[in-house]
Amino acid sequence: MNIKEIMTTDVRVIKPESSLIHAAQIMKELDIGSVPVCDGEQILGMITDRDIIVRAVAEGMSPEQTQVEDIYQKVAIWIYEDKGVSEAADLMERQMVRRLIVLNRNKNLVGILSLGDLARAETQKEAGQALQKITQPLPHGH
Repeated sequence: MNIKEIMTTDVRVIKPESSLIHAAQIMKELDIGSVPVCDGEQILGMITDRDIIVRAVAEGMSPEQTQVEDIYQKVAIWIYEDKGVSEAADLMERQMVRRLIVLNRNKNLVGILSLGDLARAETQKEAGQALQKITQPLPHGH
């Protein structure tokens, strides 16, 4: 199974010059903990709810005055959409992240892959295997 089969494709992004308040509002609206930071088509990194709290608010920075570009993580962990689900899971484990930015081969943002997406895919696989076992004919004598 490829990543593009299970990733979330409806991805909201934020510009680097946006305020932290705007980033937090997007996170609240979508009930998510991070938003990709993009300048046009180019992915620059990610901003997380933890970045806002620990790197800005806890340091006394104003969420209204501080811009995303002042605190976001400039290293984005990403994977190509045509890679396998197990490769994505391995990358998440190695990098200790809960979500990956998904790019096409032109390096354009096409989705986000979360641990939840992986869990749902695994559940579907297990359900499919169970259904296959259930629908197989019983051996003679049963």
